[in-house]
Amino acid sequence: MEYRTLGRSGLKVSALTMGTMTFGGAGVFGSVGSTGTDEARGLIHLCLDAGINLIDTANMYSNGLSEEIIGEVLGAKRPNDVLLASKVRMRIGEGPNDEGLSRHHVIRECERSLKRLRTDVIDIYYCHEWDGTTPLEETTAALDTLVTQGKIRYIGCSNYSAWQVMKGLGISDLHHHPRFITQQIHYTLEAREAEYELLPLSVDQGLGVLVWSPLAGGLLSGKHRRGASAEGSRLTAGWTEPPIRDEDRLWRIVDVLVEIGEGRGVSAAQVALAWLLGRPAVASLVIGGRREDQFRDNIAAASLKLTDDERQRLDAVSRPPVLYPYWHQYNTARDRFGPADRVIDHG
Repeated sequence: MEYRTLGRSGLKVSALTMGTMTFGGAGVFGSVGSTGTDEARGLIHLCLDAGINLIDTANMYSNGLSEEIIGEVLGAKRPNDVLLASKVRMRIGEGPNDEGLSRHHVIRECERSLKRLRTDVIDIYYCHEWDGTTPLEETTAALDTLVTQGKIRYIGCSNYSAWQVMKGLGISDLHHHPRFITQQIHYTLEAREAEYELLPLSVDQGLGVLVWSPLAGGLLSGKHRRGASAEGSRLTAGWTEPPIRDEDRLWRIVDVLVEIGEGRGVSAAQVALAWLLGRPAVASLVIGGRREDQFRDNIAAASLKLTDDERQRLDAVSRPPVLYPYWHQYNTARDRFGPADRVIDHG
């Protein structure tokens, strides 16, 4: 397993992170998975034995059951080199303060997550989503309090737009609060919108990128083909993320993934993951699943190196349109591009 430095921090994370959204199966998450404690124990140890050192969860996953299961499996004897990440922001109850990034909600939910995880500290604590009604100064001050108290070590954000991330970084710098060291985003061969702003921002500001749902909910696994979805998938169960706006383009991408995979004797999923691991600023991919064979196949992607030709084929079939102002900058300013400017695929 390869270990990568997370942004400008000194923290090393495995190229693959274990995702646990399938743990518990309560509420809407039942359509994703319903992994119980015994099954989770086997999956967690499989990942740890493979060298994965980061387990990712959130307070909202199955209404806290995901955290509880992780806490029961790892217990108070969590190995020192195993890192935990959790998140706060989404609604977790019916009360007026049961969502958001207020000081009240952030600190209360962190303390609840610590109890469920049976640990004294969360290594990476994410703001799970933007909150436009709470002043960022209040949120960053609350996170600073938790860092000072030793309850969290690093902070990150997830599902923010670029201006929201930059505003957060600016306010943290102004008030000498901890900065985001990472953002967790959706980014795949099918969904390359992050290349317009979020990846260039990460390169420029030194944020390590973690990718959630790197196989687009299984759509890029090769098990789904044009006109035929595999039975038992989250798609057939009604899960709607990520949205697919151009199905014909999706299946053209899958066709190339399958062709490359067959030529290398590996799965299409491994090819899709290997492509992501070669992208700028990407530190780790959050992989999930309900069965050991899914994790074993994904883990093998960490050692797959694509050729330049294979990357070019994947780039070409998935290339997003070059929007304004990027086409104008490319036409008139590319002789003075820096590393962040070059993240965008101009073709």
